[in-house]
Amino acid sequence: MTDATATWTIAQMADDYDVTHRALRHYEHLGLLGPDREGQRRIYHRRERTRLALILRGRRLGFSLEEIATILDMYDDQPGEVGQLRYLLSQIGDRRADLERRRRDIEDSLRELGELEQRCAEDVARLS
Repeated sequence: MTDATATWTIAQMADDYDVTHRALRHYEHLGLLGPDREGQRRIYHRRERTRLALILRGRRLGFSLEEIATILDMYDDQPGEVGQLRYLLSQIGDRRADLERRRRDIEDSLRELGELEQRCAEDVARLS
């Protein structure tokens, strides 16, 4: 069997990508994955492996499943790869801005915690 004709079971996919069977079935239910079926058995091909890798990367980057679906669907339909890339570029900008805001919030919280910790330590020293 060549790499192009290789297939995987749901268990193999789950193990390879460290996801649950339930997650794979959920992605299938949402139309993000479309394995072939042999009775109750799911048969995954290279396309599903690629799509799952993209889904998981999108999730790590903070994209919603709806946004990921839009990106994946654009590749298959019009406006095609160029439209997909343009959409992805706009989403990357939004995601980057969100992460920058979160980083500033975390830095502010850490600074405030440091100040509070220092004041508490000074009070403990003064009261001891």
